[in-house]
This record gives sequence, C-alpha cells and structure tokens, in this order.
Amino acid sequence: MIKVYNTMTRKKELFKPMHGSRVKLFVCGPTVYDNSHIGHARTYISFDLIARYLKYRGFTVFYMQNITDVDDKILKRAAEVGTEPLALARKFEKRYLEDMKALGVENVNIYARATEHIPEIIEQIKVLLKKGFAYETDKGVYFDESKSPDFGKLSNRNIEDLTVHRIGPDSAKRNPGDFALWKKRDENSEGEHANEKLAWNSPWGRGRPGWHIEDTAITETYFGPQYDIHGGGLDLIFPHHEAEIAQMEAASGQKPMVHYWMHTGFLNVKGEKMSKSLGNFITIKELMKEYDPDVFRFFVLSTHYRSPIDFSGEILEQSKRSLQRIYKFMETINGLLDDANGTIKESLENDSQYVEKLSDAQDEFLDAMDNDFNSPFALSSLFDLIRDINRDINEENISKNSLRKTKSLIDEFGDILGFNFSLKDSNKGKTDLQDNLIEILIDVRAKLRDKKEWDLADEIRAKLRELDIILEDKSG
Repeated sequence: MIKVYNTMTRKKELFKPMHGSRVKLFVCGPTVYDNSHIGHARTYISFDLIARYLKYRGFTVFYMQNITDVDDKILKRAAEVGTEPLALARKFEKRYLEDMKALGVENVNIYARATEHIPEIIEQIKVLLKKGFAYETDKGVYFDESKSPDFGKLSNRNIEDLTVHRIGPDSAKRNPGDFALWKKRDENSEGEHANEKLAWNSPWGRGRPGWHIEDTAITETYFGPQYDIHGGGLDLIFPHHEAEIAQMEAASGQKPMVHYWMHTGFLNVKGEKMSKSLGNFITIKELMKEYDPDVFRFFVLSTHYRSPIDFSGEILEQSKRSLQRIYKFMETINGLLDDANGTIKESLENDSQYVEKLSDAQDEFLDAMDNDFNSPFALSSLFDLIRDINRDINEENISKNSLRKTKSLIDEFGDILGFNFSLKDSNKGKTDLQDNLIEILIDVRAKLRDKKEWDLADEIRAKLRELDIILEDKSG
C-alpha cells in the first residue's frame, strides 16, 4: 500500500490510480537552450526511482516528459551564438538525453516536443476563447485569471494576493497576472518575435505558444483531461503548475486535472542556491568529468526527494565511499561463491533462519519505499543487512545457499534504485585511471630518452618500480 505526499492536499494519501493498475505520470521536462544542470538531474533521478518502484509494485506506468523547444530563452541564446533556434534546441535536447542515459534515467516512455504539438496547442486555446476564459489583444491571447477563482490553490495563495508573475507586460491585459497562451509575431520588430524559425500560423496571426499551454495541450493529447501524477521541482509550482491547472480545468470542465502533485526539493551548492552569478553553477556534463554518474545518483537517493539537498565535493566523496561499500560487498559474495576450496559451506543449519532474516530486510526496505518513496530509509536498511552479513561471513556463520539468496535480494534492491550492484567493479574506475596514468608516464619517459634526458627518465623508472612496475630498456 503505497502512500504519496500530495502537494495539493499537503498530506500523505493512499495511492490509487484512476484506472486500476495503470499509472499516467507526467514530469515537466527541460527547456533546451543550454546544458542541463545537477538541479535538473536531482528531479529526474527522483522520478525515475518513483517510476521504477511503481513498476516493481505491479503498476503499468506511462511516463511522459515534455521538451520545451520553443521559448524566449532559446531565441535569445540562438541570437547570441548566431544559429537557428531549432538547431540550438536539438543540440541541447540531444545532450540532455545523453545525460539522462548516463544517470540511469531510462523509464520515460515519451519525450514530447512542444513544436510537434502546435495544432493541439491552438485547439486548446480555441476552446478557452470559446468558453470565455481567454481573450485576444494586439500582442497575443491571454488567459483571464479572474475567471479562475481558485487560482493559487496548489501554492496555497489567494488570487487577491497574487502580483504580476509574467515578464513582458501588455497594457491591454485585463489583469496584471494574466498569462500568455499565444504570442503574436511583431511585424515591425527585428527582434525575437520576428524570427520565422519559431513562428506558426494561427487564427490570431503568426506567432508562437506561451509556456504553460504547451504542457496541458501535450498531456491532454496523451492522457486526456485528467491523469494520476504530475511532477516537477518546487520552483515550478507557481506560476507554471498553477497556470496548467487553470487552463486544463477551464478547458475540460473537469476537476481535478491531476490526482497527485509531487515536487522535488531544491538542490543547493554548499548551502547556497545554485546560480551562474555565484559561480556555483554545475552542469551534469561537468560533474561526470569528475565522478561516475552512479555516484551522483546515489547522492540524490540518499536524501528524500521532497527534502532540500546540499551538494558539495565532500558529500559526493562520502556517497562514493558508500556506493563502493556495496560493490565491494557484492564482490566478496561472488568471490566466496566461486571459491570451490574455501571454508564457506554449501549449507548450514541456520539456512532457514536466513530466509527469515532476508525476508525481514526486504520488508523493511519496501516499507520505506511504500512510505512516499523514502529512499534514504531504504538505503539504511540495505546497509544494516550488509553489516550483519559481513559479520556472519567473518565468523563463517553463513552458507553459500544463504549468500546466493542475499545476492539475489540485493540485486532486487539495485533494480529498484537503478544500480547494477553485481556487475559493477568497485575498483574499476580507480584501476582504469591508474592504468591510463601509467601509460602516460611510460610514453613521457620514452620521449625523454629520445631527447637523451637520462636523469629524468631514470627517475620515472624508479618511481614506477616502487609501484612494482618494472621497465626493461632494450638496446637498438
């Protein structure tokens, strides 16, 4: 029985999909104008875990993300670097998907591009206009916030207290907070709106969609007007998710648009909000130059998805050591199982007790995950099990039969968490680096010998000898 914290109700609720065991999950995807950063990664790793666990519990999950490939930021960046907006968007979309693959985010069924759903966007705007929830000005089409009296219910704000929440004022807007559904192309402008590469024909003239309408048009296309879970970062609650609710519920006349709203906490860097101005902005690609992607994934899952998470090199090193502890443990088990002449017996009298011990460990792990996907508690139960098994290995109080069952259970936990504990070599990255450095030193030494710099070449050979690497120089 899975319990999910619902941002809308501010409490944990029993998870019950609208249609039996089928789950429709939507998470706001990236705006592809730059490399994705570790804050994005935190959100997408968290929802990958959620999708994995729902599948483990027997649900069929249809997981979709949108790709915002038409946006002010894309136009601005394309103009800065002198390229076409869609070419820029495709470049960074490709990089985003590469990053997600490296981080083990592999449960998204569809990545839906906004530019490939323009007809659906236009159709939803038509419905909102026809029903009186939207209006047209010389600059665009806007949603009339005053027609949505419960606007702000997700962020728990009263509409009377809300101030302007969009940039680019239009004096013809009825209310300061009314947001754009369609942005008309400015025939007299040489700026971003004049860019024909991101403009489409519509009943209101040539232009492009607003940000919020992209998501609701896409989700309505694939999920209908109501679905199970909508996820994203806390920063998207207002105004983005509020606008989505207002649009979709107005267009369809059905409430609620989403049954469970789920949001990930903020990622800070050494206690400060990540930003380029502070010099602590870290892209996923920059991170992976220094750390194995699994290390960052482990770091993310070591904190509950709703809690703020503080990034630092020290904490990442701690995550690396913790992850290596699991890999080393699995290597130990594999070594004992492969050792035909070892002291570990095939079976012992306590085998039946081990079945119960492993069952208790599994229950503890799953209870944590059932409680709003509490991955840090689940990991704690895993390390408790590793500690107990290591003690019994040292005391030779465990059989190969029980070790096989232990290995199978930890592999099961790994599948849920997104790791392959059995195939990962805890020393692989370290060994590969050492091998590469040794090859570099040997190559440098050869070049020194060619230049007849014998003293330095001999010093390198001596240092290598200290590492038990013997170089024999052959003449002619």
